[in-house]
Amino acid sequence: MTAQRLVVGISGATGIAYGMRILELARKADVETHLVVTSAAQLTRLHETDISAGDLAAMADVTYRPADIGAAIASGSFRTAGMIVAPCSVRTLSAIAYANNDNLLTRAADVTLKERRRLVLLVRETPLTMAHLRAMTAVTESGGIIMPPVPAFYLGPESVDDIVDHTAGRALDLLGIDVPDLPRWGEDPAPRKDTSKNQETLIWHT
Repeated sequence: MTAQRLVVGISGATGIAYGMRILELARKADVETHLVVTSAAQLTRLHETDISAGDLAAMADVTYRPADIGAAIASGSFRTAGMIVAPCSVRTLSAIAYANNDNLLTRAADVTLKERRRLVLLVRETPLTMAHLRAMTAVTESGGIIMPPVPAFYLGPESVDDIVDHTAGRALDLLGIDVPDLPRWGEDPAPRKDTSKNQETLIWHT
């Protein structure tokens, strides 16, 4: 393998910004990206961004059609560092959980699990039903990682971009892809607001 490879799937849940930012950060880290975008995700793109389908495809090194089940990423012999699905809809979560390989995204995810590689799903849904939780459990039992895109407010984000950046960076972290500028607790923390005027004492219970 000449370069570290990452498979990125974008499904139809809200939050396409997460997938886009993961592609951008992976490129900065000199990681070769292989992208598959579902038809539902293309609808989300129209609602949530101003970019075209071509612009989205250009963010990856290689882009595949969801129906292209014979693509390289559908084979375990195609070596990768793993796969991130961002965002991951409940439909895609369920298909992955029960090996319902009805398109290239879910097939690539199934390959990632069977080859014992890292699979990270940024599941975007709330509230959760028991069916959702059982699907998450099934993925976890198969070796996948469920990572809902939950904001890290302790870092003092100043914009939606800050929130997206941190979540995208943490997802890449889980695959061992280094994101140099990712804020980390205890390591060059971001400037914090002055709380000296706050007389309230915080008591942490263990």
